[in-house]
Amino acid sequence: MPAGRIVVHARGFGFVELDSGETAFVPPPDLLWFLQDDRVEARVVEGADGRLTATEIRLVSRARPEVFGSIVSRHGRPHVRVDREVGNADWPLVGDAPPEGSFVVAAIEDRALRALRTIDPADASLERVIVRYGIRQEYSPESLAETPPAVSMEGRRDLRAVPTITIDAPSSRDLDDALSVFPAAPDGAIRVLVSIADVDAMVPAGSALDREARVRGTSVYLAGRVIPMLPRALSEDALSLLPGVDRPAMTAELRIDPEGSVRAIDVYPSMIRSHARLDYDGVAAFLDQGDSSAIPAPVRDCVRWLRAAAARIAVTRRARGGVSLLREEAYITLDEQTREPMQIGARTNTSAHTLIERLMVAANEAVARWLVDRGLPGVFRVHDAPDARSVGILAAWAHNFGFEPGFGPELTPLGLSAFEEQFATSSIAPAVSNVLGRALGPARYTVHPSLHFGLAAPLYLHFTSPIRRYADLAVHRIVKAFLAGRRDLHAGDEALEALAVDLNKLARRAAKAENERVRMLAARLFAGRVGETFRGNVVALKPFGLVVQLVGMAVTGTVATESRAHSIGDSLDVRVSSTNEDLGRIDLVVSTL
Repeated sequence: MPAGRIVVHARGFGFVELDSGETAFVPPPDLLWFLQDDRVEARVVEGADGRLTATEIRLVSRARPEVFGSIVSRHGRPHVRVDREVGNADWPLVGDAPPEGSFVVAAIEDRALRALRTIDPADASLERVIVRYGIRQEYSPESLAETPPAVSMEGRRDLRAVPTITIDAPSSRDLDDALSVFPAAPDGAIRVLVSIADVDAMVPAGSALDREARVRGTSVYLAGRVIPMLPRALSEDALSLLPGVDRPAMTAELRIDPEGSVRAIDVYPSMIRSHARLDYDGVAAFLDQGDSSAIPAPVRDCVRWLRAAAARIAVTRRARGGVSLLREEAYITLDEQTREPMQIGARTNTSAHTLIERLMVAANEAVARWLVDRGLPGVFRVHDAPDARSVGILAAWAHNFGFEPGFGPELTPLGLSAFEEQFATSSIAPAVSNVLGRALGPARYTVHPSLHFGLAAPLYLHFTSPIRRYADLAVHRIVKAFLAGRRDLHAGDEALEALAVDLNKLARRAAKAENERVRMLAARLFAGRVGETFRGNVVALKPFGLVVQLVGMAVTGTVATESRAHSIGDSLDVRVSSTNEDLGRIDLVVSTL
């Protein structure tokens, strides 16, 4: 029988996404004991209308070991009402039953559940997201018991006396990138040292800690909780580039000429010591207003020269096109005691964010080129150019927003940059960026080096965040192996491609969980704003209606309608009619006022 995976719809029905690429409908009664992403086999029947229906569905394997839900009573017996994004049945509970109404995480035992732990109502939506997406929270006992190896100076360049800084958000604990700079030489070249935490030094390949990191793939940043890829004792302490302590690093030294070209790169293991931990707001105040109150005197010249280097890089970036990586996103402030959302707004990036983004992108590009020049394998970051159909659709959407891109038959990185220049300062820039991102599609990991279209980078990879991303750690290991004398490494490694495929899945899962958490909190906050009217733009058309992004908030809501009178980019006044926190949904109606 054909095989595939279960897709659950919150309205009670579902589908089997078949391996063949086809989709078969599953009516509610046949979906009862199946959960999202379960692997199944089924008999597929084609109806008179050509629609496929799955019958005689047989479970092959479960996609998850546990579910989130609430305790309800059915016929006098305790049941768990499973998260409706995961399953559409109330499952019987075996073992000890918490009081009715309690939120629980429960283990799956055939067609029953056993409560593992009760969840505080204040954390219910957070736990719902974590369990819904199978985000691993606990570390294996073997990984926690493992003692990281001692790190020596052998084979490392001693950079501890070089003024070095980190620039992060005040709340960040996993500091994995630091910067140093040497002022311009007589020929005008600036040397920038991008030093990245040497995770491999304490997490050897094949160790229990490495296996734990590999199965996670990435840290997950949920509003109110960070679930790190590595245990906090490493990610926030032993590996974190904290000020005043010696840390092993991998340093990418870039030589940037006066016109912004990276003329040379050297990559090597190092030992560094951060001289100052700076935050984005303090650095932005120094760069934009000359306010040096948050910048220690010994590193002020360092910040100025880093600004000069980043400005040079910006010139070359603009000359080749592409778009900025920095995007306006929803930022939700939580009450520290109640964990309730207090306010939501669009978090914009400062000049300090831009400085860091430019230098990190430059380091990632330079390391990618360093690997390819030596015929080495890598986990590259590739972003395909859009095809002609996608370009035409994007041009139509841009027109609806009030812009005239005039792309022609082919969209180039410079053409993309020229389009971004039109809307960059507009009040609806977040909505246009949302639509642009959908049109261009996501980047992906692969061992096959190629263009990153969005950045207009001939070669690109991730090197600068190995505490947070396994892809970066894999790249570090390749670099270190070559520097240690290995010459049996070859481009296109099949094992690395398998790793890249897995990391793509893990990154998508993390992104979905992070976005879902924001949507849930937004829905909880907007429950108190039912009846209020907002201005928004249509950013997507769905079978159920419209997705509208509210101006100034980076928050979307849905308008249920069968009408096709609206198009992507249309500006609407909408009123909040209801919310559903569990589904992360804000329901809107078009205002007639």
